[in-house]
Amino acid sequence: MTSPGLGIDELRTLFLFEKLDDGQLAWLRRAGTVQDRPAGWVYREGDPAESFFVLLAGTVALTSRVGPDDVEFTRSSRRGVFGGAFQAYLGERLPRYSNSMRAETPARFFVLSAEDFAWLMREWFPMSVHLLEGLFYGSLGTRQAIGQREHLLALGSLAAGLAHELNNPAAAVARAASSLRERIDALDANAAEIAAGPHASEELSAFSRLRVAATAAATAEPPSGALETAEREDRMAEWLEDQGVPGGWELAPTFVQARLDDEWFAGVWPPGRPGDSRERVLRRLGLSIELDTLSAEIAEASARISSLVDAVRQYTQLDRASSQIVDVHDGLDSTLVVLASTLGAGVRVVKEYDRGLPPIPAFAAELNQVWTCLLDNAADAMNGTGTLFVRTRRDDAFLLIEIEDTGTGIADDILPRVFDPFFTTKPVGRGVGLGLTTAWRIVTVRHHGDVRVDSIAGRTTFRVRLPFAG
Repeated sequence: MTSPGLGIDELRTLFLFEKLDDGQLAWLRRAGTVQDRPAGWVYREGDPAESFFVLLAGTVALTSRVGPDDVEFTRSSRRGVFGGAFQAYLGERLPRYSNSMRAETPARFFVLSAEDFAWLMREWFPMSVHLLEGLFYGSLGTRQAIGQREHLLALGSLAAGLAHELNNPAAAVARAASSLRERIDALDANAAEIAAGPHASEELSAFSRLRVAATAAATAEPPSGALETAEREDRMAEWLEDQGVPGGWELAPTFVQARLDDEWFAGVWPPGRPGDSRERVLRRLGLSIELDTLSAEIAEASARISSLVDAVRQYTQLDRASSQIVDVHDGLDSTLVVLASTLGAGVRVVKEYDRGLPPIPAFAAELNQVWTCLLDNAADAMNGTGTLFVRTRRDDAFLLIEIEDTGTGIADDILPRVFDPFFTTKPVGRGVGLGLTTAWRIVTVRHHGDVRVDSIAGRTTFRVRLPFAG
């Protein structure tokens, strides 16, 4: 319902108009109207921006559209609060409402058309319009540029960490493959020596029996430490010398690593062999054990590479729907793998997972951004040394994830600001203050959850609560 505009004295009681002169207030009285609205939507985001609303009575809430949801970001009953086409002075560049207003109770508004409000701003406050216009578009461009920079920094950090993690197993595969080629050549040469000797069949038969026995011995207890290992190698080298095997010290570490020592050989070694025959059989046995060891190293390194690739696939959620039923433990684990080099060898990771928790509907890739931000900040706080606790448990209708570090802590004057946009304590080039803001929005806006932090010296804990219902 619409009624005539307010009187000059009543307009002056609104904080928005209290500094205007009588002529300006008279113009507002003629241009504006008073509208009574029932509870419900006053205007919707994306609709043509036709009116500027000033609250006279009632309660209103402002919301923004996020995916399929309208997320409330402020609510007020204060007389004089405003919304609607308040950026109409920007002209055709912003022709639609940038948010939505909902009346929580029946409400009364003073209403100006977008055209009248734009004229008012340009005629009465021309300098302010230029300043606001520059601020709006300047901050918009800055946010976009900084957001891209933040993503590039994060991507570069993750890529460097992943390259470091992949380099170790890849280098191990290359070294083992090179050594494998050498051992194969040596094994071929040994086979040729055996074939050329007078006891070829006996030597091969002896080797076969020793090989089977050595495989069974591989399950024995290894040496308890470096000192015992060295003692076993010395005794093994002496036994080899007694058997007429020159350079026995070269073979001794291979046999001891395979759980074979002088006592073992005394129980299985066939007596009565010529010296050169013993040497060929023992060297062939040593070469075959080395081949097994190198093959195991290649298999282990290849498995490590595969696990890293799987972790990255899990982390990035490639080829998966954006919204899905997820086990948060998978995302936490994959993020820990990707950030392993960032955490460093001096950080001990303690996982305290409740594996009985059910999966939840979520945007898995976005949650991984949250874990990346929190874990990276924890690593930075500990500076390479400390303990990182990652916990999950049920909290009523929510799944609670706690990430706690033993770092320096967050100062009391900084703690209330950690989720503010562009606020950072990191040096220039290492942070721009968008990580925790993004994490907060992903948890609260995208997942309707909650994220909080408390900190004392030596312990900082971020708590993320995600609803089981999605």
